Amino acid sequence: MFDASNTTDWAAQAPTFTATLVLGYLLGSIPFGLLFSWMAGAGDVRKIGSGNIGATNVLRTGKRWAALATLVFDGGKGAAAVLLAGHLFGEVAAAFAAFAAFLGHVFPVWLRFRGGKGVATFFGVLLALKWPVGLLALATWLAVAAAFRISSLSALTAAALAPLYMVLFRQPLYAMLALLLTILIFATHRENIRRLLAGQEPRIGTKA
Repeated sequence: MFDASNTTDWAAQAPTFTATLVLGYLLGSIPFGLLFSWMAGAGDVRKIGSGNIGATNVLRTGKRWAALATLVFDGGKGAAAVLLAGHLFGEVAAAFAAFAAFLGHVFPVWLRFRGGKGVATFFGVLLALKWPVGLLALATWLAVAAAFRISSLSALTAAALAPLYMVLFRQPLYAMLALLLTILIFATHRENIRRLLAGQEPRIGTKA
Protein backbone atom coordinates (compact mmCIF):
# COMPACT_ATOMS: atom_id res chain seq x y z
CA MET A 1 0.00 0.00 0.00
CA PHE A 2 2.76 2.44 0.93
CA ASP A 3 5.17 1.33 -1.80
CA ALA A 4 7.27 4.49 -1.89
CA SER A 5 7.77 4.67 1.87
CA ASN A 6 8.30 0.90 2.22
CA THR A 7 11.12 0.84 -0.33
CA THR A 8 12.90 3.91 1.00
CA ASP A 9 16.35 3.44 2.54
CA TRP A 10 15.74 5.84 5.43
CA ALA A 11 19.31 5.79 6.73
CA ALA A 12 20.82 6.54 3.33
CA GLN A 13 18.21 9.20 2.55
CA ALA A 14 18.40 10.96 5.92
CA PRO A 15 20.63 13.83 4.68
CA THR A 16 18.36 14.36 1.68
CA PHE A 17 15.20 14.42 3.77
CA THR A 18 16.82 16.73 6.32
CA ALA A 19 17.77 19.18 3.59
CA THR A 20 14.26 18.89 2.15
CA LEU A 21 12.73 19.73 5.52
CA VAL A 22 14.98 22.77 5.98
CA LEU A 23 14.42 24.14 2.48
CA GLY A 24 10.68 23.45 2.64
CA TYR A 25 10.45 25.23 5.97
CA LEU A 26 12.37 28.26 4.73
CA LEU A 27 10.16 28.56 1.66
CA GLY A 28 7.03 28.19 3.74
CA SER A 29 8.18 30.76 6.28
CA ILE A 30 8.21 33.69 3.83
CA PRO A 31 5.49 36.01 5.29
CA PHE A 32 3.85 37.20 2.08
CA GLY A 33 0.76 38.52 3.87
CA LEU A 34 2.88 40.84 5.97
CA LEU A 35 4.93 41.95 2.97
CA PHE A 36 1.97 42.64 0.67
CA SER A 37 -0.02 44.49 3.35
CA TRP A 38 2.96 46.79 3.88
CA MET A 39 3.34 47.29 0.13
CA ALA A 40 -0.37 48.17 -0.11
CA GLY A 41 -0.02 50.83 2.56
CA ALA A 42 -2.15 48.95 5.08
CA GLY A 43 0.58 48.74 7.69
CA ASP A 44 1.23 45.71 9.86
CA VAL A 45 -1.55 43.20 9.19
CA ARG A 46 -0.80 41.58 12.55
CA LYS A 47 -2.41 44.66 14.19
CA ILE A 48 -5.61 44.32 12.15
CA GLY A 49 -8.59 42.03 12.57
CA SER A 50 -7.57 38.60 13.80
CA GLY A 51 -3.86 39.50 13.71
CA ASN A 52 -3.26 36.70 11.24
CA ILE A 53 -0.91 37.12 8.26
CA GLY A 54 -3.09 35.08 5.88
CA ALA A 55 -5.11 36.26 2.89
CA THR A 56 -8.44 36.42 4.75
CA ASN A 57 -7.11 38.90 7.29
CA VAL A 58 -5.28 40.89 4.60
CA LEU A 59 -8.66 41.23 2.86
CA ARG A 60 -10.01 42.88 6.00
CA THR A 61 -7.68 45.81 5.31
CA GLY A 62 -9.72 46.54 2.19
CA LYS A 63 -6.68 45.98 -0.05
CA ARG A 64 -8.05 43.34 -2.37
CA TRP A 65 -5.00 43.07 -4.58
CA ALA A 66 -2.83 42.46 -1.53
CA ALA A 67 -5.18 39.73 -0.32
CA LEU A 68 -5.18 38.06 -3.75
CA ALA A 69 -1.40 38.29 -3.98
CA THR A 70 -1.08 36.80 -0.50
CA LEU A 71 -3.38 33.93 -1.45
CA VAL A 72 -1.45 33.17 -4.64
CA PHE A 73 2.02 33.44 -3.14
CA ASP A 74 1.17 31.53 0.06
CA GLY A 75 -0.17 28.73 -2.10
CA GLY A 76 2.71 29.06 -4.52
CA LYS A 77 5.42 28.65 -1.91
CA GLY A 78 3.87 25.36 -0.78
CA ALA A 79 3.56 24.14 -4.35
CA ALA A 80 7.12 25.21 -5.16
CA ALA A 81 8.54 23.29 -2.21
CA VAL A 82 6.68 20.12 -3.22
CA LEU A 83 7.50 20.33 -6.93
CA LEU A 84 11.17 21.02 -6.34
CA ALA A 85 11.59 18.21 -3.80
CA GLY A 86 9.55 15.79 -5.89
CA HIS A 87 11.53 16.54 -9.05
CA LEU A 88 14.87 16.13 -7.33
CA PHE A 89 14.23 13.34 -4.81
CA GLY A 90 10.85 11.67 -5.40
CA GLU A 91 7.41 11.52 -3.81
CA VAL A 92 8.51 10.76 -0.25
CA ALA A 93 10.70 13.86 -0.27
CA ALA A 94 7.78 15.80 -1.74
CA ALA A 95 5.68 14.78 1.26
CA PHE A 96 8.42 15.95 3.63
CA ALA A 97 8.64 19.27 1.77
CA ALA A 98 4.86 19.72 1.95
CA PHE A 99 4.84 19.20 5.71
CA ALA A 100 7.83 21.49 6.23
CA ALA A 101 6.38 24.28 4.08
CA PHE A 102 3.14 24.14 6.04
CA LEU A 103 5.02 24.33 9.35
CA GLY A 104 7.09 27.22 8.00
CA HIS A 105 3.97 29.20 7.21
CA VAL A 106 2.32 28.50 10.56
CA PHE A 107 5.50 28.89 12.64
CA PRO A 108 7.87 31.26 10.76
CA VAL A 109 11.15 31.86 12.53
CA TRP A 110 11.21 35.46 11.25
CA LEU A 111 7.99 36.33 13.14
CA ARG A 112 8.78 34.58 16.41
CA PHE A 113 6.93 31.48 15.21
CA ARG A 114 3.59 33.30 14.93
CA GLY A 115 2.39 32.95 11.35
CA GLY A 116 -0.75 32.13 9.42
CA LYS A 117 -3.25 29.31 9.68
CA GLY A 118 -1.91 27.42 6.69
CA VAL A 119 -4.97 27.17 4.44
CA ALA A 120 -3.53 28.67 1.23
CA THR A 121 -0.29 26.75 1.70
CA PHE A 122 -2.34 23.60 2.27
CA PHE A 123 -4.13 24.10 -1.05
CA GLY A 124 -0.80 24.77 -2.75
CA VAL A 125 0.74 21.52 -1.58
CA LEU A 126 -2.41 19.57 -2.51
CA LEU A 127 -2.32 20.95 -6.04
CA ALA A 128 1.36 20.06 -6.38
CA LEU A 129 1.02 16.59 -4.87
CA LYS A 130 -2.11 15.57 -6.83
CA TRP A 131 -3.73 18.36 -8.80
CA PRO A 132 -7.22 16.76 -9.10
CA VAL A 133 -7.33 16.54 -5.30
CA GLY A 134 -6.27 20.16 -5.05
CA LEU A 135 -9.03 21.19 -7.45
CA LEU A 136 -11.61 19.18 -5.51
CA ALA A 137 -10.50 20.85 -2.26
CA LEU A 138 -10.71 24.28 -3.88
CA ALA A 139 -14.16 23.49 -5.28
CA THR A 140 -15.24 22.43 -1.80
CA TRP A 141 -13.99 25.71 -0.36
CA LEU A 142 -15.80 27.72 -3.04
CA ALA A 143 -19.07 25.82 -2.60
CA VAL A 144 -19.14 26.30 1.18
CA ALA A 145 -18.03 29.93 0.85
CA ALA A 146 -20.80 30.62 -1.66
CA ALA A 147 -23.36 29.05 0.65
CA PHE A 148 -22.27 30.55 3.97
CA ARG A 149 -19.71 33.31 3.21
CA ILE A 150 -17.54 32.18 6.11
CA SER A 151 -13.89 31.58 5.23
CA SER A 152 -13.01 29.45 8.22
CA LEU A 153 -15.97 27.10 7.71
CA SER A 154 -15.00 26.72 4.06
CA ALA A 155 -11.40 25.95 4.97
CA LEU A 156 -12.30 23.44 7.68
CA THR A 157 -14.71 21.60 5.39
CA ALA A 158 -12.21 21.43 2.52
CA ALA A 159 -9.44 20.29 4.85
CA ALA A 160 -11.62 17.60 6.41
CA LEU A 161 -12.45 16.15 2.99
CA ALA A 162 -8.94 16.36 1.50
CA PRO A 163 -7.68 13.05 3.02
CA LEU A 164 -10.76 11.30 1.63
CA TYR A 165 -10.09 12.80 -1.80
CA MET A 166 -6.53 11.44 -1.65
CA VAL A 167 -7.86 7.98 -0.76
CA LEU A 168 -10.29 8.12 -3.69
CA PHE A 169 -7.33 8.81 -5.99
CA ARG A 170 -5.37 5.93 -4.43
CA GLN A 171 -2.67 8.06 -2.84
CA PRO A 172 -2.27 6.51 0.64
CA LEU A 173 0.99 8.28 1.50
CA TYR A 174 -0.43 11.67 0.59
CA ALA A 175 -3.71 10.80 2.32
CA MET A 176 -1.81 10.32 5.58
CA LEU A 177 -0.01 13.61 5.02
CA ALA A 178 -3.30 15.38 4.25
CA LEU A 179 -4.81 13.95 7.43
CA LEU A 180 -1.89 15.26 9.49
CA LEU A 181 -2.16 18.71 7.91
CA THR A 182 -5.93 18.68 8.44
CA ILE A 183 -5.43 18.06 12.15
CA LEU A 184 -3.01 20.99 12.27
CA ILE A 185 -5.47 23.22 10.38
CA PHE A 186 -8.19 22.41 12.90
CA ALA A 187 -5.70 23.28 15.66
CA THR A 188 -4.83 26.65 14.08
CA HIS A 189 -8.55 27.37 13.69
CA ARG A 190 -9.53 26.56 17.28
CA GLU A 191 -10.65 30.15 17.97
CA ASN A 192 -12.61 30.18 14.71
CA ILE A 193 -14.30 26.94 15.73
CA ARG A 194 -15.34 28.49 19.05
CA ARG A 195 -16.79 31.51 17.23
CA LEU A 196 -18.55 29.27 14.69
CA LEU A 197 -20.22 27.34 17.48
CA ALA A 198 -21.24 30.63 19.09
CA GLY A 199 -22.49 32.08 15.79
CA GLN A 200 -19.98 34.94 15.99
CA GLU A 201 -17.61 34.17 13.10
CA PRO A 202 -17.24 37.16 10.71
CA ARG A 203 -18.27 36.91 7.07
CA ILE A 204 -15.89 37.07 4.12
CA GLY A 205 -15.01 40.67 3.20
CA THR A 206 -15.79 42.15 6.61
CA LYS A 207 -13.37 44.99 7.34
CA ALA A 208 -11.55 45.28 10.64
